[in-house]
Amino acid sequence: MRFLWIPAVSGTLFLSILAGCSGSNYSSASPATPVLTQLHTMTTIGSTVDSENGDDNPYGLAIAPMTTGYVTAGDILVCNFNDKSGNAGYGTTIEDLSPTAGATPKRIAQDPSLRGCAALASNPSNGYIWAAAYTANDIPIFTGSGKLMSTVAPNTQWTNPWGETYAAPQMATYSGTPSPTFYVSNATSGTVDRVVVTSSATTVTPIATGFPVNLASQYGILAPAGLTYNPQTDTLYVVSSEDNSIVAIAGVSSVPANGITVSASTYGALTFSGPGASQASVVYSGAPLNNPVSAALLYNGNLVIGDTGDNNILELDPLQKKIVGQKLVDNGNAGAIFGIVTTGTSATTQKIYFNDDNSNSVVSITQ
Repeated sequence: MRFLWIPAVSGTLFLSILAGCSGSNYSSASPATPVLTQLHTMTTIGSTVDSENGDDNPYGLAIAPMTTGYVTAGDILVCNFNDKSGNAGYGTTIEDLSPTAGATPKRIAQDPSLRGCAALASNPSNGYIWAAAYTANDIPIFTGSGKLMSTVAPNTQWTNPWGETYAAPQMATYSGTPSPTFYVSNATSGTVDRVVVTSSATTVTPIATGFPVNLASQYGILAPAGLTYNPQTDTLYVVSSEDNSIVAIAGVSSVPANGITVSASTYGALTFSGPGASQASVVYSGAPLNNPVSAALLYNGNLVIGDTGDNNILELDPLQKKIVGQKLVDNGNAGAIFGIVTTGTSATTQKIYFNDDNSNSVVSITQ
C-alpha cells in the first residue's frame, strides 16, 4: 500500500506540478456524453521503477508534447516519489515510457532538485519538463535530454509543491496573447500560485489561499492537488482532497494576486471570499469522492478523477455537477491511484493513463 505521508518538509529554497491534463481538443457541449462507461480495456503500459537506482512509487504524470532529446512526442513522462528503500519523498528521477504495452522505462533525469517529485507538466513551446518537488521544495525545469535548466523563482515562498499543470487560454473570447503559464499548488499552506514565463522574467503570483490541508491522514498528504486546466473556458479545476471537493476557478487567468480566500464552514463546506470570490465555486462535493488526489480533462470537457481512498476512477460532468461514471481500477490496497493524464478527441480515441502505485506501473484505459 503506497500512502503519501511524510513529515512536512521546510527545506532550503532552491533557485526557483497530482496530476495535470493533456491535450487541447475538448468539447464544451453540455450535457456531455459520459466517456468512462464506454472504456472497458485496461492495459499495463510498463513499470516506472528506475533501472539505475530503484526509485519507485510514481506520482507525477504527463504526456510529452513534442519530440526533443530522449523524448518522443506522445511519450508518457512519470516521476518517482520514493527511493528504492521505500523512503517516501526521496525519489529523484523522471522516467520516459513509450505509450505501448510492455514499454521499458528510460531515465530522463536524476537530480536532488527532484526529491519528492509529486507532479509533472510540460511546456509545449519547447518540450521542457516542469516538476513539482515536494521535499526539495522547488520547481525544477529539465530539457528532454535531462539537463536541469533552472529552478523557478529564487526566494519564492514555496511550501512543498504538490500539484502542477500547464495553462494557456484558447477560447475565442480571450483577447490577450497568452504567455506560457503554469499553476502550482502547495501542500503545507494550501495555496495555488500562477507562474508566468516571459522572455524577460518568470513571475509567481499566489491567486488562492486557504485550501484545507491534512498532512497526516490515513491516506497521507491531503491538500489541493490534481490541478486541471480547460483551455477552452480558461477554467482551473482544483481537487481539494481533504474535504472531498472539486473546485472550479473560472477565468483563472484574470484572478488577481490573493484574489480568492478559501474557508471551510461549520459544516465543512468550502466558501470563498476576496476580490475573485465570484470566480470560484464547488462543482461537486462528497461521496463517491474518497480522498481524491488526481484529475485530468476528457475530450468531452468532463473530468476524470482518481480516488486514493478506494482506487476508483470517477467521471464528473462539471456543468451538470454530477458523477456520471465510476470504475474500480485496482482491487488491492487503497492508496494506489496517483497521477492521471488523457489523450484523444473522441470516445474511440480517448485514452486515460494513470499511475498505479501498488504495481509501480502506468496503466491505460481505452475502448
